[in-house]
Amino acid sequence: MNVTVLGAGAWGTALAIHAAAAHPTRLWARDAEQAARLRSTRRNSRYLPQVVLPPALQVGADLAAAFRHGEGGVVVIATPMAGLEPLLERLPAGLDAAVLWLCKGFQEATGALGHEIARAVVPSARVGVLSGPSFAIEVARGQPTALVAASSDAGVRAAAVAAFHHASLRIYTSADPVGVEVGGAVKNVLAIATGIADGMGLGLNARAALVTRGLAEMTRLGVALGADAETFMGLSGLGDLVLTATGDLSRNRTVGVELAAGKALAEILAGLGHVAEGVRSAPMVLARAAASGVEMPIVAAVAEVLAGRIAPESALEQLMRREARPESSGQSQIDPA
Repeated sequence: MNVTVLGAGAWGTALAIHAAAAHPTRLWARDAEQAARLRSTRRNSRYLPQVVLPPALQVGADLAAAFRHGEGGVVVIATPMAGLEPLLERLPAGLDAAVLWLCKGFQEATGALGHEIARAVVPSARVGVLSGPSFAIEVARGQPTALVAASSDAGVRAAAVAAFHHASLRIYTSADPVGVEVGGAVKNVLAIATGIADGMGLGLNARAALVTRGLAEMTRLGVALGADAETFMGLSGLGDLVLTATGDLSRNRTVGVELAAGKALAEILAGLGHVAEGVRSAPMVLARAAASGVEMPIVAAVAEVLAGRIAPESALEQLMRREARPESSGQSQIDPA
Protein backbone atom coordinates (compact mmCIF):
# COMPACT_ATOMS: atom_id res chain seq x y z
CA MET A 1 0.00 0.00 0.00
CA ASN A 2 1.34 3.41 -0.98
CA VAL A 3 1.09 6.24 1.54
CA THR A 4 1.31 9.96 0.75
CA VAL A 5 1.55 12.54 3.52
CA LEU A 6 0.81 16.14 2.55
CA GLY A 7 2.50 18.56 4.93
CA ALA A 8 6.03 18.39 6.33
CA GLY A 9 5.36 19.87 9.74
CA ALA A 10 6.06 17.93 12.92
CA TRP A 11 3.03 15.63 12.80
CA GLY A 12 3.15 14.97 9.07
CA THR A 13 6.84 14.16 9.23
CA ALA A 14 6.36 11.87 12.23
CA LEU A 15 3.55 9.91 10.60
CA ALA A 16 5.51 9.62 7.34
CA ILE A 17 8.51 8.24 9.26
CA HIS A 18 6.26 5.64 10.86
CA ALA A 19 4.52 4.68 7.60
CA ALA A 20 7.82 4.35 5.71
CA ALA A 21 8.81 1.44 7.94
CA ALA A 22 6.07 -0.68 6.35
CA HIS A 23 4.95 0.95 3.10
CA PRO A 24 6.30 3.00 0.18
CA THR A 25 5.77 6.51 1.56
CA ARG A 26 6.11 9.98 0.08
CA LEU A 27 6.19 13.18 2.16
CA TRP A 28 5.11 16.36 0.36
CA ALA A 29 6.47 19.74 1.45
CA ARG A 30 4.81 22.88 0.14
CA ASP A 31 8.12 24.70 -0.19
CA ALA A 32 10.63 23.31 -2.72
CA GLU A 33 13.62 24.58 -0.70
CA GLN A 34 12.36 22.83 2.41
CA ALA A 35 11.88 19.61 0.45
CA ALA A 36 15.44 19.85 -0.86
CA ARG A 37 16.80 20.35 2.66
CA LEU A 38 14.84 17.36 3.94
CA ARG A 39 16.23 15.20 1.16
CA SER A 40 19.83 16.33 1.60
CA THR A 41 20.05 16.44 5.40
CA ARG A 42 17.53 13.67 6.13
CA ARG A 43 16.25 15.79 9.00
CA ASN A 44 13.35 18.18 9.52
CA SER A 45 15.52 20.78 11.23
CA ARG A 46 12.64 23.14 12.01
CA TYR A 47 10.10 20.73 13.48
CA LEU A 48 11.81 17.44 14.39
CA PRO A 49 15.57 18.05 14.40
CA GLN A 50 16.20 15.13 16.76
CA VAL A 51 14.96 12.46 14.33
CA VAL A 52 16.64 11.11 11.18
CA LEU A 53 14.39 10.48 8.18
CA PRO A 54 14.62 6.86 7.02
CA PRO A 55 16.31 6.29 3.64
CA ALA A 56 13.11 4.74 2.25
CA LEU A 57 11.04 7.90 2.83
CA GLN A 58 10.63 9.88 -0.39
CA VAL A 59 10.39 13.68 -0.09
CA GLY A 60 9.29 16.17 -2.73
CA ALA A 61 7.41 19.39 -3.47
CA ASP A 62 5.53 18.15 -6.56
CA LEU A 63 1.89 17.90 -5.46
CA ALA A 64 0.77 16.07 -8.60
CA ALA A 65 3.46 13.45 -8.06
CA ALA A 66 2.39 13.11 -4.44
CA PHE A 67 -1.20 12.43 -5.47
CA ARG A 68 -0.05 9.89 -8.08
CA HIS A 69 1.97 8.08 -5.44
CA GLY A 70 -1.09 7.81 -3.19
CA GLU A 71 -3.30 6.33 -5.91
CA GLY A 72 -4.84 3.10 -4.68
CA GLY A 73 -3.59 3.72 -1.14
CA VAL A 74 -3.86 6.43 1.49
CA VAL A 75 -3.43 10.20 1.24
CA VAL A 76 -3.02 12.03 4.55
CA ILE A 77 -3.47 15.79 4.87
CA ALA A 78 -1.16 16.89 7.67
CA THR A 79 -1.56 20.66 7.55
CA PRO A 80 -3.05 23.01 10.14
CA MET A 81 -6.83 23.41 9.86
CA ALA A 82 -6.43 26.40 7.57
CA GLY A 83 -4.76 24.20 4.95
CA LEU A 84 -7.41 21.49 4.80
CA GLU A 85 -9.85 23.10 2.37
CA PRO A 86 -7.17 24.27 -0.11
CA LEU A 87 -5.72 20.77 -0.36
CA LEU A 88 -9.12 19.11 -0.63
CA GLU A 89 -9.88 21.48 -3.50
CA ARG A 90 -6.75 20.22 -5.27
CA LEU A 91 -7.60 16.53 -5.00
CA PRO A 92 -7.56 15.06 -8.53
CA ALA A 93 -10.98 14.10 -9.84
CA GLY A 94 -11.54 10.38 -9.45
CA LEU A 95 -8.57 9.86 -7.11
CA ASP A 96 -8.72 6.25 -5.92
CA ALA A 97 -7.44 6.69 -2.38
CA ALA A 98 -8.66 6.93 1.18
CA VAL A 99 -8.15 10.56 2.26
CA LEU A 100 -7.53 11.26 5.94
CA TRP A 101 -6.67 14.47 7.76
CA LEU A 102 -4.78 14.99 10.99
CA CYS A 103 -5.75 18.61 11.74
CA LYS A 104 -7.83 19.31 14.84
CA GLY A 105 -10.02 22.36 15.05
CA PHE A 106 -12.90 24.38 13.68
CA GLN A 107 -12.27 26.29 10.47
CA GLU A 108 -11.68 29.95 11.24
CA ALA A 109 -14.51 32.25 10.12
CA THR A 110 -16.95 29.44 9.22
CA GLY A 111 -16.70 27.20 12.30
CA ALA A 112 -16.83 24.10 10.06
CA LEU A 113 -15.31 20.79 11.09
CA GLY A 114 -13.24 18.72 8.70
CA HIS A 115 -16.02 16.39 7.62
CA GLU A 116 -18.26 19.39 6.90
CA ILE A 117 -15.58 20.99 4.75
CA ALA A 118 -15.03 17.74 2.85
CA ARG A 119 -18.76 17.26 2.28
CA ALA A 120 -18.95 20.71 0.69
CA VAL A 121 -15.73 20.54 -1.34
CA VAL A 122 -15.32 16.87 -2.36
CA PRO A 123 -18.66 15.17 -1.64
CA SER A 124 -17.75 12.00 -3.56
CA ALA A 125 -14.31 11.49 -1.99
CA ARG A 126 -13.66 8.68 0.50
CA VAL A 127 -12.63 10.61 3.59
CA GLY A 128 -12.02 10.36 7.31
CA VAL A 129 -10.04 11.72 10.22
CA LEU A 130 -7.07 10.27 12.13
CA SER A 131 -6.91 11.63 15.66
CA GLY A 132 -6.07 10.84 19.25
CA PRO A 133 -3.51 11.55 22.00
CA SER A 134 -0.22 11.95 20.16
CA PHE A 135 2.83 14.17 20.42
CA ALA A 136 4.67 14.06 17.10
CA ILE A 137 8.13 13.55 18.58
CA GLU A 138 7.03 10.39 20.39
CA VAL A 139 5.52 8.91 17.22
CA ALA A 140 8.68 9.76 15.28
CA ARG A 141 10.79 8.04 17.93
CA GLY A 142 8.63 4.92 17.79
CA GLN A 143 7.19 5.29 21.29
CA PRO A 144 3.86 3.50 21.91
CA THR A 145 0.84 5.49 20.70
CA ALA A 146 -2.84 4.73 20.02
CA LEU A 147 -4.98 6.67 17.54
CA VAL A 148 -8.51 6.41 16.20
CA ALA A 149 -9.46 6.45 12.51
CA ALA A 150 -13.01 7.73 12.10
CA SER A 151 -15.14 7.67 8.97
CA SER A 152 -18.64 6.75 7.89
CA ASP A 153 -16.91 4.68 5.17
CA ALA A 154 -15.76 1.28 6.44
CA GLY A 155 -13.25 1.08 3.58
CA VAL A 156 -11.52 4.25 4.76
CA ARG A 157 -11.28 2.88 8.28
CA ALA A 158 -9.80 -0.36 6.98
CA ALA A 159 -7.28 1.53 4.83
CA ALA A 160 -6.10 3.54 7.84
CA VAL A 161 -5.53 0.34 9.81
CA ALA A 162 -3.66 -1.27 6.91
CA ALA A 163 -1.43 1.79 6.50
CA PHE A 164 -0.55 2.66 10.08
CA HIS A 165 -1.35 -0.23 12.45
CA HIS A 166 2.13 -1.65 12.87
CA ALA A 167 5.12 -1.50 15.20
CA SER A 168 4.42 0.88 18.11
CA LEU A 169 1.32 2.56 16.65
CA ARG A 170 -2.09 1.03 17.30
CA ILE A 171 -5.12 2.17 15.28
CA TYR A 172 -8.65 1.85 16.61
CA THR A 173 -11.64 2.60 14.38
CA SER A 174 -14.83 4.62 14.79
CA ALA A 175 -17.88 5.31 12.66
CA ASP A 176 -18.36 8.64 14.48
CA PRO A 177 -16.22 11.28 12.72
CA VAL A 178 -18.33 14.06 14.27
CA GLY A 179 -17.45 13.02 17.81
CA VAL A 180 -13.80 12.41 16.99
CA GLU A 181 -13.47 15.84 15.37
CA VAL A 182 -15.30 17.69 18.15
CA GLY A 183 -13.04 16.03 20.72
CA GLY A 184 -9.91 16.94 18.80
CA ALA A 185 -11.00 20.55 18.39
CA VAL A 186 -12.38 21.35 21.83
CA LYS A 187 -9.56 19.74 23.80
CA ASN A 188 -7.17 22.37 22.45
CA VAL A 189 -9.23 25.16 24.00
CA LEU A 190 -9.53 23.28 27.28
CA ALA A 191 -5.77 22.75 27.33
CA ILE A 192 -5.34 26.52 27.31
CA ALA A 193 -7.61 26.66 30.37
CA THR A 194 -5.57 24.07 32.27
CA GLY A 195 -2.38 25.84 31.26
CA ILE A 196 -3.71 29.07 32.74
CA ALA A 197 -4.60 27.24 35.98
CA ASP A 198 -1.18 25.61 36.15
CA GLY A 199 0.54 28.90 35.39
CA MET A 200 -1.35 30.54 38.22
CA GLY A 201 -0.26 27.77 40.58
CA LEU A 202 -3.80 26.70 41.39
CA GLY A 203 -2.83 23.10 42.06
CA LEU A 204 -3.73 19.61 40.90
CA ASN A 205 -7.27 19.77 42.30
CA ALA A 206 -8.05 22.69 40.00
CA ARG A 207 -6.50 20.91 37.02
CA ALA A 208 -8.59 17.79 37.64
CA ALA A 209 -11.75 19.87 37.96
CA LEU A 210 -11.07 21.71 34.69
CA VAL A 211 -10.34 18.50 32.78
CA THR A 212 -13.47 16.80 34.12
CA ARG A 213 -15.86 19.70 33.63
CA GLY A 214 -14.22 20.48 30.30
CA LEU A 215 -14.96 16.94 29.18
CA ALA A 216 -18.60 17.53 30.10
CA GLU A 217 -18.68 20.69 27.96
CA MET A 218 -17.05 18.86 25.04
CA THR A 219 -19.56 16.02 25.27
CA ARG A 220 -22.57 18.37 25.38
CA LEU A 221 -21.44 20.14 22.23
CA GLY A 222 -20.62 16.90 20.44
CA VAL A 223 -23.96 15.33 21.17
CA ALA A 224 -25.74 18.50 20.04
CA LEU A 225 -23.87 18.25 16.72
CA GLY A 226 -24.84 14.62 16.24
CA ALA A 227 -22.01 12.71 17.90
CA ASP A 228 -22.23 9.60 20.07
CA ALA A 229 -21.60 10.47 23.73
CA GLU A 230 -19.52 7.31 24.15
CA THR A 231 -16.92 8.66 21.70
CA PHE A 232 -15.83 11.27 24.25
CA MET A 233 -14.73 8.59 26.70
CA GLY A 234 -12.29 7.30 24.08
CA LEU A 235 -8.94 8.26 22.59
CA SER A 236 -10.08 11.38 20.75
CA GLY A 237 -12.04 12.69 23.73
CA LEU A 238 -10.76 11.94 27.21
CA GLY A 239 -7.46 10.53 25.96
CA ASP A 240 -6.48 13.53 23.86
CA LEU A 241 -7.79 15.96 26.47
CA VAL A 242 -5.67 14.45 29.25
CA LEU A 243 -2.53 14.47 27.09
CA THR A 244 -2.95 18.01 25.79
CA ALA A 245 -4.05 19.48 29.12
CA THR A 246 -1.24 17.96 31.16
CA GLY A 247 1.70 17.28 28.83
CA ASP A 248 4.63 19.68 28.82
CA LEU A 249 4.94 19.24 25.03
CA SER A 250 1.46 20.69 24.49
CA ARG A 251 1.53 23.98 22.59
CA ASN A 252 -1.98 24.92 23.71
CA ARG A 253 -1.17 24.29 27.37
CA THR A 254 1.97 26.40 26.91
CA VAL A 255 -0.17 29.28 25.65
CA GLY A 256 -2.21 29.12 28.86
CA VAL A 257 0.85 28.94 31.13
CA GLU A 258 2.39 32.00 29.47
CA LEU A 259 -0.87 33.95 29.53
CA ALA A 260 -0.98 33.37 33.28
CA ALA A 261 2.56 34.75 33.48
CA GLY A 262 1.34 38.00 31.96
CA LYS A 263 2.74 37.63 28.44
CA ALA A 264 0.85 39.09 25.50
CA LEU A 265 -0.81 36.57 23.19
CA ALA A 266 1.03 37.87 20.10
CA GLU A 267 4.37 37.42 21.85
CA ILE A 268 3.47 33.89 22.93
CA LEU A 269 2.41 32.81 19.46
CA ALA A 270 5.51 34.32 17.86
CA GLY A 271 7.70 32.32 20.22
CA LEU A 272 5.96 28.99 19.69
CA GLY A 273 7.08 28.39 16.13
CA HIS A 274 4.08 26.07 15.69
CA VAL A 275 0.33 26.58 15.36
CA ALA A 276 -1.73 26.44 18.57
CA GLU A 277 -5.14 25.53 17.16
CA GLY A 278 -6.97 26.28 20.40
CA VAL A 279 -6.38 30.01 19.93
CA ARG A 280 -8.09 29.99 16.54
CA SER A 281 -10.80 27.53 17.53
CA ALA A 282 -12.05 29.13 20.75
CA PRO A 283 -14.42 31.70 19.18
CA MET A 284 -15.64 29.14 16.65
CA VAL A 285 -16.38 26.60 19.39
CA LEU A 286 -18.45 29.24 21.18
CA ALA A 287 -20.30 30.14 17.99
CA ARG A 288 -21.21 26.52 17.28
CA ALA A 289 -22.23 26.05 20.92
CA ALA A 290 -24.45 29.14 20.88
CA ALA A 291 -26.12 28.02 17.66
CA SER A 292 -26.81 24.64 19.26
CA GLY A 293 -28.02 26.02 22.60
CA VAL A 294 -25.07 24.51 24.49
CA GLU A 295 -23.51 26.20 27.52
CA MET A 296 -19.67 26.06 27.68
CA PRO A 297 -18.50 28.30 30.55
CA ILE A 298 -14.87 27.15 30.55
CA VAL A 299 -14.51 27.66 26.81
CA ALA A 300 -16.23 31.04 27.14
CA ALA A 301 -13.75 32.11 29.81
CA VAL A 302 -10.80 31.07 27.66
CA ALA A 303 -12.19 32.97 24.67
CA GLU A 304 -12.53 36.13 26.79
CA VAL A 305 -8.94 35.83 28.00
CA LEU A 306 -7.61 35.21 24.47
CA ALA A 307 -9.50 38.25 23.19
CA GLY A 308 -7.93 40.41 25.91
CA ARG A 309 -11.31 41.33 27.37
CA ILE A 310 -10.59 39.80 30.76
CA ALA A 311 -7.55 38.83 32.84
CA PRO A 312 -6.96 35.17 33.77
CA GLU A 313 -7.59 35.96 37.43
CA SER A 314 -10.96 37.50 36.63
CA ALA A 315 -11.91 34.56 34.46
CA LEU A 316 -11.22 32.20 37.36
CA GLU A 317 -13.27 34.37 39.69
CA GLN A 318 -16.23 34.28 37.30
CA LEU A 319 -16.07 30.47 37.04
CA MET A 320 -15.92 30.08 40.83
CA ARG A 321 -18.93 32.39 41.29
CA ARG A 322 -21.20 30.19 39.18
CA GLU A 323 -24.19 28.77 41.03
CA ALA A 324 -24.15 25.21 42.33
CA ARG A 325 -25.77 22.69 40.03
CA PRO A 326 -26.15 18.91 39.61
CA GLU A 327 -23.14 17.24 37.99
CA SER A 328 -25.27 15.18 35.61
CA SER A 329 -28.62 15.77 33.97
CA GLY A 330 -30.01 12.60 35.54
CA GLN A 331 -29.28 13.87 39.03
CA SER A 332 -31.57 16.88 38.51
CA GLN A 333 -34.51 14.46 38.42
CA ILE A 334 -33.62 13.23 41.90
CA ASP A 335 -32.40 16.29 43.77
CA PRO A 336 -34.84 19.02 44.77
CA ALA A 337 -34.65 22.16 42.62
